[in-house]
Amino acid sequence: MKKQELQPTEFNDFYARYLAKVPDNTSLKEGFESDKETIVKFFSSISKDKLEYRYQPEKWSIKEVLQHIIDTERVFMYRILRISRKDMTPIEGFDQDIYIKPSGADSKTIEGLLEEFKTTRSYSINLLNSISNENLCNIGVANNSPASARACAFILLGHSVWHMDIIKERYL
Repeated sequence: MKKQELQPTEFNDFYARYLAKVPDNTSLKEGFESDKETIVKFFSSISKDKLEYRYQPEKWSIKEVLQHIIDTERVFMYRILRISRKDMTPIEGFDQDIYIKPSGADSKTIEGLLEEFKTTRSYSINLLNSISNENLCNIGVANNSPASARACAFILLGHSVWHMDIIKERYL
C-alpha cells in the first residue's frame, strides 16, 4: 500500500500539509520502519544543551516536540484501530496543547523519550502489520471529518517530518 493510492475523500484538507511531506511511492509499513530510524537518529543528534530550547517563550521545547510526536502517534493509532475494525462511532479530536505540560517532557532524558518513542512505534508497526490492506481502507469519522485508517497512518509519517523540519528551521 503506497501513499499515492490515497484519495482526497479519505482525510481532512488540514492534513494535506503533512501528507505533502511523504513521497508518493512510500510504502506504508516499510515507511513506519524507515521513519522510526530517521526520528531516532535526528533527535539523538541534537546537542543536549538545545533539547529544552524554545525559539519563543510560548513554544514547545525540542523535548516537548518529541513528546508531541509520541502522543500524536498514540492518538492516531487508536483512530486506526477503531476505523480498521469498522467502528463507525465518531472519534473526537484532541487538544495537543493541553497534553504537553502534564507529560513532563522537559524533566525526561532524551534517552527516556527516545525509548518511549521506540516502544510506541514498535506497537504501531505491530498493529499495522495485523490489519489487512482492505481494512486499512475503511473510512470512519475522526475530529468531525472522514478519515481512512491508512490516511491516519500516512499522516503520522508526514507529521514527524513536518516537526523535524520546524526544528531544523527554528531551533537549530
